[in-house]
Amino acid sequence: MLKQKWLIPATQGVGFRLKQGEVVRVTDVEGEQVADFVAYQAGDFTERLDPGVTMDALHTMNIQPNDVLYSNKYRPMLTIIRDTVGRHDFINSACRPEMYEVLYNKKNHASCYQNINEALQPFQIPVPDQHYPFNLFMNTVIQASGKISVERPHSKPGDYIELRAEMDLIIAISACPCEESVCNGYKCTDIEAEII
Repeated sequence: MLKQKWLIPATQGVGFRLKQGEVVRVTDVEGEQVADFVAYQAGDFTERLDPGVTMDALHTMNIQPNDVLYSNKYRPMLTIIRDTVGRHDFINSACRPEMYEVLYNKKNHASCYQNINEALQPFQIPVPDQHYPFNLFMNTVIQASGKISVERPHSKPGDYIELRAEMDLIIAISACPCEESVCNGYKCTDIEAEII
């Protein structure tokens, strides 16, 4: 049964509550669009989804259904229920205006950092110096040499991932506004989120 649904316009973000046991489905509407996903424990904003801890606990960067995503306090925060893509990113921080200046010579560019801050503002979550999201649909490739490159996402129109909350959470999702690179297939599009 569908509970709530949001269409996140290209380059924008949304925030919402997700209760323990509820499942959120995040859908790539047109394909090849990254969605930065962060989560905070609803009763304690010092506890948040932590990609580094998750990789440490799982001993992998490639998550699968039934894998658990951990908080910075090494507690289960979300469980992957379904995933039609199987390729996401744990290592890249949220894009921010300074990144667009350094990498693309563009000032005052929209960013996931700002989108997430705005999405979390109604919940009075303090603004951190940076966000370290679970980057849904992002295709980061690490070569044997150590070289890191971001390639076109594998997600096709309608592909999705479902995550079950293991505690009461506040979620923020940004439809990444980077149209300057292959990260979003050179075109920013909508993301859909729904509690099911």
